Amino acid sequence: MNISIIGTGYVGLVSGACFSEFGFNVTCIDKDKNKIDNLNKGLIPIYEPSLEDLVKKNVKAKRLFFSNKLSEDFKNSDAIFIAVGTPTNIENNKADLKYIYQVAKEIADLIDLNDKPKLIVTKSTVPVGTGKKIEEYILNYRKDLQLNKHFEVASNPEFLREGSAIEDFMRPDRVICGVESNYSKAILEKLYRPLNLRETPILFSGRETAELIKYASNGFLATKITFINEMADICEKVGADIQEVAKGIGLDGRIGTKFLHPGPGFGGSCFPKDTRALSEIAKEAGTNTRIIDSVIKVNEIRKINMVEKIKYTLAPLENKSISILGLTFKPNTDDMRESPSLVIVPELVKITKEIKVYDPAGMPAAKKMKEFNGVKWKNNTYDCIKGTDAIVLITEWNEFRALDLDKVKMLLNNPVIIDLRNIYKPVSMNELGFKYVSIGRGGI
Repeated sequence: MNISIIGTGYVGLVSGACFSEFGFNVTCIDKDKNKIDNLNKGLIPIYEPSLEDLVKKNVKAKRLFFSNKLSEDFKNSDAIFIAVGTPTNIENNKADLKYIYQVAKEIADLIDLNDKPKLIVTKSTVPVGTGKKIEEYILNYRKDLQLNKHFEVASNPEFLREGSAIEDFMRPDRVICGVESNYSKAILEKLYRPLNLRETPILFSGRETAELIKYASNGFLATKITFINEMADICEKVGADIQEVAKGIGLDGRIGTKFLHPGPGFGGSCFPKDTRALSEIAKEAGTNTRIIDSVIKVNEIRKINMVEKIKYTLAPLENKSISILGLTFKPNTDDMRESPSLVIVPELVKITKEIKVYDPAGMPAAKKMKEFNGVKWKNNTYDCIKGTDAIVLITEWNEFRALDLDKVKMLLNNPVIIDLRNIYKPVSMNELGFKYVSIGRGGI
């Protein structure tokens, strides 16, 4: 089978590489000529473990191609996946679909009345009803086209976690396909047949159902994170240990252990954007999402609360030098979108003598952001720590999990670590002579 994927961002590039690994011929298309030129040279625009090797392997096998023009492979495509961005419209918090409709127009221009129906699949996260609106848009734009005879629209939302996206695509918990005909279902069944060997559940539903499943999933996971963060606040007041609380409730099969890790709040390309969009979807439908609305509000407050925690621990801050370890919203990615560091670091810059910063992958992107004006960039962990009064650990990269603590203590002016990810054990750190502050473990 032949697949076209429009958009070579995180979702499009990972999906294209993985589909080609299944044995399909895949062309990834993007208007950004520089990005396509780099991809053809083997240069990957995002940081994702194993992606570079997978891309190079399938390019060499002549199953994966990159192009600036959809027209080159459109005629032979059995499915055209839309994987462009749907960022938040800051004016109304709704998902901005302008790129979706730009792609729909390009596809409509290329549909040949004499060809078999083209299957258009939304891989991007889109509000409920977008598939229907794409149909209407194309039919209004080209009056000579007929639905089902010339094209169909399906939904196939992605559930890729940054940092483990290849594994998530190859060994997913489930695949969701929203279809309106047997024709669409048959094509998607063929595309995901390689997963049958792993007995992956493939759920076929109506299109609107599939679109909502994506938002409901991310909304629920964001809720779990916010819930455990609020439980951590209680733990700090009553002397309980949030790690044990999370383990205790997570062992309940109805709850599960995942996403019960306290921290400075969620960020990234999905949870903030999708919770806001879900809230707006509900409003448009004439109903409420009081839980989701609270999650959004509490998560924003969470980041400011982390600043207050740091200020309380290190007061007064005016003459303090602080080292920041980790900027990205999670480890194993270079994604800075809505990372807690975008709130925490600028606030600290305002009130401290000096902020030194190090992140294994996020600094190229972070250096372009105004939020980090005034920080001192460092090339490694220990250079960042040297001569500072405290460490604030924001992102739990593996290289921060096994620091040489004797060396750390020697490099610091004061042996203080504020761990916003609970990487270390309080008892061990105290025995080593550190003032160690973490999240929800009976201290501040």
